Amino acid sequence: MSNTKEMALLGAYLGAGIAMLGAIGSSIGQGFAAGKAVEAVARNPEAEAKIRTMLIVGDAIAETSAIYSLIVAILLIFIAPNN
Repeated sequence: MSNTKEMALLGAYLGAGIAMLGAIGSSIGQGFAAGKAVEAVARNPEAEAKIRTMLIVGDAIAETSAIYSLIVAILLIFIAPNN
């Protein structure tokens, strides 16, 4: 392997690791949102359905950023080194 090919692989793997930081941030955000939803239901039980709906929508939006991070990482690992 040439030195430039090894550097390209190193960059791709390093970039994939950095891309997965987006998944970590998304997980932390979802946990925080779930905790706040539990607190809100504890304070106002009759609003449970509305709170649950908003939590599910918010978690779905947050999960898309984690999925995008995973896709970028997979592309960097499997597609970029072959070029």
